[in-house]
Amino acid sequence: METLKKHYGKILCMILLYYTIYAGFEGKVPRQPILNETVRNLYFHVTMWFSMIFLLGTSVYHSIKYLRSGDVQADLKSYAYVETGLVFAIMGLVTGSFWAKFTWGDWWTNDPKLNSVAVGLLIYLAYLLVRSSLPEEQQKARISSVYNIFAFVVFMVLIWILPRMTDSLHPGNGGNPGFNSMDLDNRMRMVFYPAIIGWTLLGFWIAGLRIRIKQLDQQIEENN
Repeated sequence: METLKKHYGKILCMILLYYTIYAGFEGKVPRQPILNETVRNLYFHVTMWFSMIFLLGTSVYHSIKYLRSGDVQADLKSYAYVETGLVFAIMGLVTGSFWAKFTWGDWWTNDPKLNSVAVGLLIYLAYLLVRSSLPEEQQKARISSVYNIFAFVVFMVLIWILPRMTDSLHPGNGGNPGFNSMDLDNRMRMVFYPAIIGWTLLGFWIAGLRIRIKQLDQQIEENN
């Protein structure tokens, strides 16, 4: 029973993802012009972006915690959450590119939303470069924490605010409506919301594994 409680989140994650994948491909979806069957990508592309935001937001929490307390473990966790968040960002970008190909006719368009996402990812990739370029651990942790907070704020502006200020092909931006009550019917909601939870749990599961690996590496270095 104790083992079951310990792995409850992982079991729930696997159940929700199995349900998401099965219902995502086999469940009924509304027939929308242009989108047609590609609307199923909503369960993967959009939900992965939600997971990414939760992961990056958690990394900012740990960055702030490090700056306030100097706890090395907080910096380590912040780093792991950024790494995992970037994995989900790339998966979201890839699934979005496939969606664009079949709905807009091209893998990548010169769209404000897509370009903003690309700039945001470059900012986060620069975060990884900053960490790898600083040899002194305290300096690395301090500068990385400040940079991470800055990167998250800028990234949110790039993907949520700027695209809404101009014309955009992407749903929910520039006067182009996102999925509303007519598009996202109750059948899709029954898959969409569990999918967000499932992918988010997977992200935190992966981040937890990354944290454990980093902690072991830290212990090995200290022992040597």
